[in-house]
Amino acid sequence: MMLRLLVVVLLLANLGYFAWTRGGLAVFGTEPARFSEREPQRLTQQVRPQMLQIRKVEAPKP
Repeated sequence: MMLRLLVVVLLLANLGYFAWTRGGLAVFGTEPARFSEREPQRLTQQVRPQMLQIRKVEAPKP
């Protein structure tokens, strides 16, 4: 009996997580960050992006 209850609880938790990640619970005010963030907001959060430097990593010599 306890194993069945555990399976049902885990199944409901998985269904709830699936609905949340797909944005199905946005009606209730809960949504993942990727749905609430759009590019203009992300661009304003950047701190001095011109300072970013991409450097080539040299392989260590044996």
